[in-house]
Amino acid sequence: MKLDVRGVEEGQPIPDKFAFGVFSEQDHMSFGPNRNPEMVWDDVPEGTKSFVVMMFDPDVPSVADDVNQEGKTVSKELPRVDFFHWLLVDIPANISRVPEGEDSDGVIPKGKDYGPAALGVRGVNNYTQFLAGNPDMAGTYAGYDGPCPPWNDEIMHHYHFEVHALDVESLDLQGEFDGNDVREAMAGHVLASARVTGIYTLNPNLRS
Repeated sequence: MKLDVRGVEEGQPIPDKFAFGVFSEQDHMSFGPNRNPEMVWDDVPEGTKSFVVMMFDPDVPSVADDVNQEGKTVSKELPRVDFFHWLLVDIPANISRVPEGEDSDGVIPKGKDYGPAALGVRGVNNYTQFLAGNPDMAGTYAGYDGPCPPWNDEIMHHYHFEVHALDVESLDLQGEFDGNDVREAMAGHVLASARVTGIYTLNPNLRS
């Protein structure tokens, strides 16, 4: 399979328009346009019955104690975990494109709805956990919410945009399913996959 993430080049910085958080000299971070990028795929294998689209960041700190804290840094030595930013499953086999802004256009405090959407079924992303302690933002976040890595992190973050062709029409996932649920349900059903990886940081020392 081939995947084109329009506006995101392999190994290059992700444009601000696709970010949940953008750099701010005054406040470290301000809300970004948070639009999902257009994704187009082809060379689909025979027998494909549905697609899964996901985006995740494998560079998220496993311990959040120092995240976005003045006078502290998130050490590059800290173990990292996956943070899912986008989960869209049960995309019909006749679909080969997610338009820009289709699944997100702006930051929505307290999140977007999970479940059936225009092009598939939305899963719950990890902003649900990350913002749980913020009374103005806490909620269930589904669909696409873009990059917003800690502004005091010593490492550049990588964002993997993926599409997977499956041999089943549905993963039969319901409710507030997450990235691990999707990976478990996909196991043994993936006919082909494609990935584009972009990078992003809010750390001024890394931005230059």
